[in-house]
Amino acid sequence: MFSIGEFSRVTGLTVKTLRFYHEAGVLVPTHVDDETGYRYYALPLVETARIVAQLRELDFPVSEIAEILAGHDDEADILDYLERRKQALQDRLRQDRDRLRSLDRIISTQREAREAMTNATYQVEEKMVDRLLIAGVRMQGPYSACGQGFARIGRKFGRHICGKPFLLHYDTEYKEHDADFEACMPIKKGSPADGIDVRELPAIRCVSLLHKGPWHELGRSYATILQYVQERGYEIEVPTREVYIKGPGMIFKGNPKRYLTEIQLPIGSVSRLPTSQ
Repeated sequence: MFSIGEFSRVTGLTVKTLRFYHEAGVLVPTHVDDETGYRYYALPLVETARIVAQLRELDFPVSEIAEILAGHDDEADILDYLERRKQALQDRLRQDRDRLRSLDRIISTQREAREAMTNATYQVEEKMVDRLLIAGVRMQGPYSACGQGFARIGRKFGRHICGKPFLLHYDTEYKEHDADFEACMPIKKGSPADGIDVRELPAIRCVSLLHKGPWHELGRSYATILQYVQERGYEIEVPTREVYIKGPGMIFKGNPKRYLTEIQLPIGSVSRLPTSQ
């Protein structure tokens, strides 16, 4: 058996630390002399001391280490326990990575919305929209049901989403209960699944207007942009798009007066446009 000083030298733990571990029930000496109070440690406790030291380096609380040692009879049991802890940590890391990706999307979306709000002229403009790989859910019903489509896409494609949600409107008029629309999200990659279509939207030229305010006031912006289209004799192609730059977020509902929605009315696919335009 080793005296506490000898055991300290063998294990690399200070005498003060060994006394603390004894009091905490983590590393109990094999024998304590009743008269002198001297502590003595048997050889098998050397390996136990090393395990304790390694767990402390990993920031395991002393109380948890005591529970581990008390609840397992030998080194094999402890290794099995540590394997389970390792798996739990790996699972937690995957969850944390998913949370980080979600936070990145939230931060990116909010920054883009703030920049758009700062730079917006709220005037009609003509612009090009690049080709876009999307995941979409075609729906019929009230427009408010689009949230269900967005939720389905979010659950299925999660980390592959790479842009703002938008609707494709296949109607040329407002419909209250039986509207024909498609909830869409830009994605990096993916395949159709679970009723979700994956395809590439072609590049288009469109007439665009950024609407600031609640969605129920979109009619005013539609009046402005449609007047612009009529004055220039453009023919609108279906489907039209509403891009939701800023709206209710994953954390905060936000102020509807500050919602940003971009109306995009296609006026020609890129492949059919004259090169002079």
